[in-house]
Amino acid sequence: MTPLTSAATAPSLRVARDLPPAPGVTVVDGGIEVSVYAGHADSVELCLFDAADAEGSTERRVPLVDHAFGWWFGFVPDVTVGQRYGFRVGGAWDPEQGLRHNPNQLLMDPYARAIEGEVRWGPSVYGHVVDHTTWHGDGSAPSETDSAPDMPRSVVIDRSFDWGEDSPPAVTRSETVIYEAHVGNLTMELPGVPEDLRGTYAGMAHPVTIAHLTELGVTAVELLPVHSFASEPALVRKGLANHWGYNTLGFFAPHAAYAASTDPQGALDEFKGMVKLLHAAGLEVLLDVVYNHTAEQDGTGATLMFRGLDNRAYYRLDERGRDIDVTGTGNTLDLRHPVMCRLALDSLRYWVQECHVDGFRFDLAVALGRGRTDEFDPDHPFLVGLRTDPVLSATKLIVEPWDVGMHGWRTGQFPPPFSEWNDRFRDSVRDFWLADHRPAVPGHVAHGVQDLATRLAGSRDLFGARDRGPTASINFVAAHDGFTLADLTAYDEKHNEDNGEDNNDGSNGNHSWNHGVEGPTDDEQVLSRRRRSMRNLLGTLLLSSGIPMINAGDEFGRSQNGNNNPYNQDNATTWFDWDLAPWQDDLLATTRHLLAIRREHPALRQRTWALGREVHEDGSIDLAWYAADGSPMGDWSSPDNRTLQMLVNGAWLGHESVLVVLHGGQDERQVTLPKAPSLAAYRLLWDSAWERPEDGDRSDAGSQVILAALSMRAYAVTDPT
Repeated sequence: MTPLTSAATAPSLRVARDLPPAPGVTVVDGGIEVSVYAGHADSVELCLFDAADAEGSTERRVPLVDHAFGWWFGFVPDVTVGQRYGFRVGGAWDPEQGLRHNPNQLLMDPYARAIEGEVRWGPSVYGHVVDHTTWHGDGSAPSETDSAPDMPRSVVIDRSFDWGEDSPPAVTRSETVIYEAHVGNLTMELPGVPEDLRGTYAGMAHPVTIAHLTELGVTAVELLPVHSFASEPALVRKGLANHWGYNTLGFFAPHAAYAASTDPQGALDEFKGMVKLLHAAGLEVLLDVVYNHTAEQDGTGATLMFRGLDNRAYYRLDERGRDIDVTGTGNTLDLRHPVMCRLALDSLRYWVQECHVDGFRFDLAVALGRGRTDEFDPDHPFLVGLRTDPVLSATKLIVEPWDVGMHGWRTGQFPPPFSEWNDRFRDSVRDFWLADHRPAVPGHVAHGVQDLATRLAGSRDLFGARDRGPTASINFVAAHDGFTLADLTAYDEKHNEDNGEDNNDGSNGNHSWNHGVEGPTDDEQVLSRRRRSMRNLLGTLLLSSGIPMINAGDEFGRSQNGNNNPYNQDNATTWFDWDLAPWQDDLLATTRHLLAIRREHPALRQRTWALGREVHEDGSIDLAWYAADGSPMGDWSSPDNRTLQMLVNGAWLGHESVLVVLHGGQDERQVTLPKAPSLAAYRLLWDSAWERPEDGDRSDAGSQVILAALSMRAYAVTDPT
């Protein structure tokens, strides 16, 4: 059907404007105000569709005739909540100049609060001519095929919601424990959650799910991307799908497939309801967000939104109009451009102010801070905006401090108040407990205890500048990207064959150790050593300075069968199996116990640096290190030194002190507990030899203990005063 354009459908501004209204679509009395940026366009049309029209046969086009500063805008009467819409943009087609306007492409609204439908991959959604079988083309010639039948619709929604007495839990950074989870994986097979709610926002907020999180003792849930996203066409052709969500379609819309509701308005309300219920349980909600790239891929990819609106404004391009890719996905959003920078900040504010989320983890954050010369700039306008915005600067801001471009590793180089994923912590802890014991690892050299001590104390070598403190470090030993905790102890090599990339995807540097057998085994000695290693890794994570992050499912030893990159596995590989074996139940009890120790001992949750300073006239210091014989540590550099004692002084602040003892050698070691000023007695809190916390003897420890191979212990230290 030929779309209609007439004088009756043309925009009618109630009041003449010389400035555009708010970006996107805003419901006002009598209709909507529309504003979209297309800075190099010759024309922009708002396209309206009936709700039941999937093929686009009812399309009504309304020209936006007013424009200023690259924004096209207008008032459209008699349009309200529930309206489905998109845009068509006309202008120059000159790929070498970065211009790819094609009015045959229906484009999504970058500010859409809800999105209905999915991209139906095929030739029509490409703005250039492609082969109808392979969907490949050189990107040079514009397509004449209408994409509307195969494109999602933006939806006008009611932005109101009954928040009641909702308020953010406002957990301090030093008390924060993050639980990184995927909305679908956590609840897809969780007993007690109704089947129709599993894998959804409602399932995440179900009392059974909340009970697991609160009993575990975490304070924040960090959700893998929930912004609307699409699968890559290469995956679709293989019969696979993007499961993790790092392929954004819309930065303001919740991913509709994660909602139990099938209505776009209902999906948004369900997300808000999830946040409200998690807040009521004292849990913060953090979102993993992807402002570094979109689902459009490179210039030979689809035209879904930004590429057709203004390719030169939204994406980083070289002098020949080609995408500059520092994300590994084909494109990189250009946050140097004021419009793209504003969009990202507007999006973040929306999720805080209207959806009440508590903070963000920024994927490939170095890409967000690359300046005019393409070098990382800590004072990039986007990063300055986050730091100075009165709304966003008060939230938890966490970065993944790397990308795949030149000089992309920047751990420790972000300014305050950002916290950073600490890959040095991850690798050092894995090396100490795992990789140092793995035979014949090419190029691997054991480093003793010196680097481990730095990580235990908060990684001041990375985060000591600008008064950042230990909470700048997000400590983790496993995350969604890489081996799970259990797989770190069971596999020397990745096993990603199911991903369809001939096992070439995923990291080869896992710092893991299979304890002598690759994968599953019935050898109880091997299994016992693996369980001990899992407890050592968890103990080190949860008893260190910094903000700990637990990879969801690691609390009970979830496995992905050696797949360290299951981004396209929406199946039993990634879904949690809640039918726990006895050893898994023991590990869950251990994780809860370790988190209780952390919660009950403020000495482990330092906000400022402990520097080995004298804090009392008796000579006691805030942080002290001891060797196996109880004397002050002197042998820091020897790779053969595998025993370390860390005494964190809490007495000077009115709390119990804590001694953490680690022995990473293969043989048993006799350890003498230190005799330091103000210490009266030791009380054993935990021993990684215990399969379950209640298995151990908690009586006061003597001055000498025997640490078994690959073991650690934690003691509470009594001050005689």
